[in-house]
Amino acid sequence: MLIEEKKALLPQEGIGTKASAYFKLLKFRLSFTVSFSSAIGFILGRPVASYWEIALVFLGGMLVTGSANIINQILEKEHDKHMKRTAKRPLPTGSLSVSEAIVFCVITGLAGALLLGYTFNVLAAALSIVSLILYGFVYTPLKRISPICVFVGAIPGAMPPLIGWVAATGTLGVEAWILFGIQFIWQFPHFWAIAWVLDDDYKKAGFKMLPMEGGKNLKTAIQIMIYTLLLIPLSLLPLQFGMTGKTSALIAVVCGVLFLAQTFYLMRTCSKKAAMNIMFGSFLYLPIVQIAFVLDKVNL
Repeated sequence: MLIEEKKALLPQEGIGTKASAYFKLLKFRLSFTVSFSSAIGFILGRPVASYWEIALVFLGGMLVTGSANIINQILEKEHDKHMKRTAKRPLPTGSLSVSEAIVFCVITGLAGALLLGYTFNVLAAALSIVSLILYGFVYTPLKRISPICVFVGAIPGAMPPLIGWVAATGTLGVEAWILFGIQFIWQFPHFWAIAWVLDDDYKKAGFKMLPMEGGKNLKTAIQIMIYTLLLIPLSLLPLQFGMTGKTSALIAVVCGVLFLAQTFYLMRTCSKKAAMNIMFGSFLYLPIVQIAFVLDKVNL
């Protein structure tokens, strides 16, 4: 009787394991963050948007982002085996085959692009495909070639709020580029701080993420500071162009100053602890500022 019960459970366990592997393949937390930025751009472009519309642009962004993440993991399958942080991903462990990942990648990418194109407009769908190609087929292989990969990767990384704005308005105006610019510049301190913290792991896989020879040094810390400093004037542009009000501008400046202060500690110490502070600070900065923009916009 017990043997029969165990046999009955095996198919269900197999299905559950596969489902979990597919879920991990999407890099849900990263995809969620990216989709959040898409929704922010959409709400700023269409303040009276319904919850249904916001949910659809969020879902479309998540599907396309998930597809790009899968391409990244397919191309880096062998490299991921060498890093502690990625060794347990579905492809290195064999939980999913490359062919299964490719099929899932195509399904999610097409579904996301079609959803954006059918529900909103073709331009939003086209931009999402451009973002996917840049991330999956340009940024990913560049990680083992040159630190320029961070600049290239920042382009698709900054496109979600721009795509959200285009989905809402159907136009690629200056407002869309302002949202793009803020998120583009934010990614440099964000990714370089992560690369500083995970430098040893990245070196095992041959990834070249830090901007200077030697990596964790004062020159890199100064570059992180400069890009963080640029966020302060950039965050005032939404007010200048009538996208938001003074309250969110003040919040953005305060957050920018606090974020900048963390970089001075890194410049003084060049320590992993200081880089980790910047990494966590970057995780807080962007959503706080973006939420402030939205709340200010809907109350204008």
